[in-house]
Amino acid sequence: MLTEDFITLTAPLRAVGGGRVWSLMISLFGDLAQEEGTAIDGPVLSAMMALLEIRPEAARVALHRLRNDGWIISEKVGRISRHSLSEKGRAESAAATPRIYAPPPDGSEGWQMVLLESVDDPVSADMAAHGFTALSPRMFVGPADIPAPGNGLSLAGGHVPDWLLGQLRDEAMQRTYADLAQSLNDLKNALTKARALSPLQKAVLRGLIVHNWRRIVLKNPPLPLALTERGGPARQSHLLVTELLAAFPRPALRDLAGRPAG
Repeated sequence: MLTEDFITLTAPLRAVGGGRVWSLMISLFGDLAQEEGTAIDGPVLSAMMALLEIRPEAARVALHRLRNDGWIISEKVGRISRHSLSEKGRAESAAATPRIYAPPPDGSEGWQMVLLESVDDPVSADMAAHGFTALSPRMFVGPADIPAPGNGLSLAGGHVPDWLLGQLRDEAMQRTYADLAQSLNDLKNALTKARALSPLQKAVLRGLIVHNWRRIVLKNPPLPLALTERGGPARQSHLLVTELLAAFPRPALRDLAGRPAG
């Protein structure tokens, strides 16, 4: 696909994802070069930034920040700079990978309600990290297969009343999911009519999809399907992310080396 066509095609997804270049770079590295010993050559990264319409100076500032924060390591190999995730960067990416790439729940996972001893229970502040969503200061819901933290009382979930679904519904987050679902659906329809993508374009496309999904899905613990709207924007986004990433498999880094932006 011609460069200008690809830039036009991905413009809505770039707009949804926000403008933090360093965060987008984390998504790109996490998808392409998470394994130890892998790296992205400077010219390849520059070509990816060009496809994303990110100015060279903005890319340099983002790289500088990620190096200072201990996420990225850069080294010279001849005249070419090579950039890789640090040990910290790989560990952080690996921790997020299951949430980002997990397939949508199919409804067989079940759910539970956990009641803590009191609102002052020390575990209360960490319930989200354990995978639970708050209903009240001492009552939480989550997947059935997660052990209840501390001395919490676990009650197996069954029929889900409408009031519970309503209480779990976050209107602002639903709008965010809806915007992403719309952009992904438009992208899917456009790609069915588009010319074949180059390996570099596939890498950028995947990075954009992962970035947009990552910035939403990591904000909240996963809810079992029974506690969500089956036809809602959150599930639609998840289904589209899974479908698009499967349709455009991760290209090998060796196929990106030396490729121009177009």
